Amino acid sequence: MSDGKVKWFNPRKGYGFIATEDGRDIFVHYSSISGDGYKTLVEGDPVTFDVTEGDKGLRAENVVAQSASESSASESKEES
Repeated sequence: MSDGKVKWFNPRKGYGFIATEDGRDIFVHYSSISGDGYKTLVEGDPVTFDVTEGDKGLRAENVVAQSASESSASESKEES
């Protein structure tokens, strides 16, 4: 699994990009977002995902978004 942050995501078109910690931009399609209901991502939110090689380059799969409150809570626990 890789970590990154949502660079941008267009909910109308159903795709966007994730910026990885090593500076790569990875394509993400709404069908690759884990969870039930409406699938979208919010710019700047941390995510974990698998990277696969698609027809047009690198692609994120099994994307799990972490809410800002979850990431803040885990950072606070790590600092303790």
